[in-house]
Amino acid sequence: MKRKHYPSDISREQFEQIRPLLEGARKKTRPRRQDLYDIFCAILYLLKNAATWRALPGDFPAPSTVRYYFDQWSRIPEEESQSLLERALKKSGGARAQEKRAAALDELLHRGRAKRQEHGYGAGERI
Repeated sequence: MKRKHYPSDISREQFEQIRPLLEGARKKTRPRRQDLYDIFCAILYLLKNAATWRALPGDFPAPSTVRYYFDQWSRIPEEESQSLLERALKKSGGARAQEKRAAALDELLHRGRAKRQEHGYGAGERI
């Protein structure tokens, strides 16, 4: 299905530069049913528009799918200082766009961490 182009989208050429980085986050168990380009563009849409997960337009993959990949890509490995998503955002666009996306990503990640701490969860364990 061909989807509508949004201002937050990056080109396929830009995405091909970061595809190997994003594909490495998931074990190769079975073929993907969703295009990673559409998922990455959905995350960019959320970051640019400060939208909620349920407010994703219908031509993007399901919000639960986008959220799954967002969670996978936004984890910070112990040996790294940045998440996969932060590194992909830096590689994907211009400096000004990167700053805006990074600020939106920080806000979104901070909200999630604050909720987990408020409810007594930290690093997947009950506190």
